[in-house]
Amino acid sequence: MKRAGGLYDLLAARENLRVAFWKAARGCRASPACRRFAGRLDENLESLAAELRAGDARPGRPHCFRIFEPKERVISAPPFRDRVLHHAIINVCEPHLERWLIADTSACREGKGRLRALERASRFARGQPWFLKMDVRKYFDSVSHDRLLAFLEKRFKDRRLLALLERIVRGHETSPGRGLPIGSLISQHLANFYLGWLDRWVKETLRRVGYVRYMDDFAIWGSGAGDLGAVLAKVRAFLLDELDLALKDWPYVNRTAHGMDFLGFRIFPHGRVPNRASRRRFIRRCAALASAWQRGEMSGLEFQQRTAAMIAFVREGDARYLLRRVAAMAPTA
Repeated sequence: MKRAGGLYDLLAARENLRVAFWKAARGCRASPACRRFAGRLDENLESLAAELRAGDARPGRPHCFRIFEPKERVISAPPFRDRVLHHAIINVCEPHLERWLIADTSACREGKGRLRALERASRFARGQPWFLKMDVRKYFDSVSHDRLLAFLEKRFKDRRLLALLERIVRGHETSPGRGLPIGSLISQHLANFYLGWLDRWVKETLRRVGYVRYMDDFAIWGSGAGDLGAVLAKVRAFLLDELDLALKDWPYVNRTAHGMDFLGFRIFPHGRVPNRASRRRFIRRCAALASAWQRGEMSGLEFQQRTAAMIAFVREGDARYLLRRVAAMAPTA
């Protein structure tokens, strides 16, 4: 595919930066950082545009913290000004990244997402008797800066844009020359793009029809254990040789009739249900909210609002048992 050029001036355009601000402000309009930026919006946007025109825009220091659900991770939240810059870059670059990705990778893509990945996995489970489930070991921490930047040069030819992306990529390291931060918009898109080379190799070289990836979780379906064992060896070698990545130590080959854990659900040929970890987490969180309501720490309306997102998640599969459990916890008045 032809490399895209002439994008940097679009990135630095005032109209693009204003749209980027409104996207960055969604969901955080009341935060002090957003309010400070918005209070001098024209001045701040002009300052950012001037830095971009001069080729001097540089990432700030992120706010880092740990989360423990569903597993322990370090989140690097960029400053609000960087969030505006990241949205401005993605506004311009996303269409060119999007055209290069295959249909069966779903993370960070408008109109796709996690539910789309689950639906495709369910479809392949109905048609193939065996599956191979894999994920990458410490994926975000392991991405090679040099290889990622080389891949970006294959998609974009604007040297100023590539220089800006290099400053952002090299501004975060978990080990020398490696790592993308968890918690920034641009790192999500770049991480998804990096494994796009795996996607194309699986589809174009291995010629596998049954394949789904959501960020670094991916699965391949086939006719038998021997077939997928050979695929596993090839995937492991490709990741190491071409992307400098390693699989986790427990890739899983099994019959689809036994069910496959994927994105919080267990997928069977006849349907899908929340997996064991999701069920336990759902019940524990709902019970904690119900206890808070019973102690008078929240209203019945707040209880319902805070459980709504969790209910929406489990309803992406057959969750009748879980919904009966949460209904028994719910306020009655």
